[in-house]
Amino acid sequence: MTMTASDIGYRTLGFVAAELLKRADPTLVLQQFGQPKPIPKNSTKTIKFRRYAALAPATTALTEGVTPGSTAVTSTDYSATLAQYGAWVGITDVVADTHEDPVISEYKDILAQQAGETVETVLFGILKAGTNVFYSNGTARTDVNTAYTIADQRKVVRAFKRQNAKTITTKVSSTPAFNTESVKPAFIFAIHPDLETTIREMVGFKDVVDYGGGMSPYPTEVGSVGDVRYITSTIIASWVDAGGAKSGSGTEMISDAGTSADVYPILCISANWFGVTPLKGAAALMPFVKNPGESREGDQLGQRGWIGWKTYFTACILNQLWGARVETAVPEL
Repeated sequence: MTMTASDIGYRTLGFVAAELLKRADPTLVLQQFGQPKPIPKNSTKTIKFRRYAALAPATTALTEGVTPGSTAVTSTDYSATLAQYGAWVGITDVVADTHEDPVISEYKDILAQQAGETVETVLFGILKAGTNVFYSNGTARTDVNTAYTIADQRKVVRAFKRQNAKTITTKVSSTPAFNTESVKPAFIFAIHPDLETTIREMVGFKDVVDYGGGMSPYPTEVGSVGDVRYITSTIIASWVDAGGAKSGSGTEMISDAGTSADVYPILCISANWFGVTPLKGAAALMPFVKNPGESREGDQLGQRGWIGWKTYFTACILNQLWGARVETAVPEL
């Protein structure tokens, strides 16, 4: 059965789309820091992101009365192919007629969360495959069995500054409309919640409650240390049993499999590390609703209905050295 129509009008459809986006938004932790490229309508599925190379200093003195030659500007294009994602759940007439809860409203909430987690998981997969990697100890993932420290943070920040990486100064706003808003400049390090205690124990840690009026925290922000603001997401999952011996450093590390330390990635983000097609705007997330009770081919008694969503999404890394991944272990509490 093809789901191309809806039982609800366009105004209501727009409301449902906005509600889906609003409920999906808290899950979009990583997406807000990418270079946004809105999804164009009626175009190819290939999205191009363009990065311009910095110009070399003009150190040759000008000659009086002589116009210098022009400076060539170079750019690099990065292409990514849009992929389509979506899901739906069925509703029977019996459920709609007898269930005590507002079923469509409840389903809308869980589908919105699914939509947000879907695009975040896809984005996480792209970003964690970056080539700029730091280890809390050793030189490979299989060595890792020590905790993250302020020294690890400083190594990444120093590497960023050597590459003229810029701090994050804008983010995609938390409204269904596609736009950006200014934020307090900082590098963003995204962590799994298991790392929160480690971050809070770092020298120089500042909790979000102590920011004051000049700095608004992100929805999942833990706090800051120096030039870095830490945000959390359960999407940033560990590699189970992928590190060194869980007690090899003298401290028992988290090990879901019980043998080797689980290895946790920390995604370190500077401005324009990656480009993303944002899950924002009127056409970004399309809802589909069919109420049971209407007779149609294949369902002559109107016993079935559904609610679902569909979206396009892609992302790509634009400069490997403007982002990084720290691989670390987490001590047991």
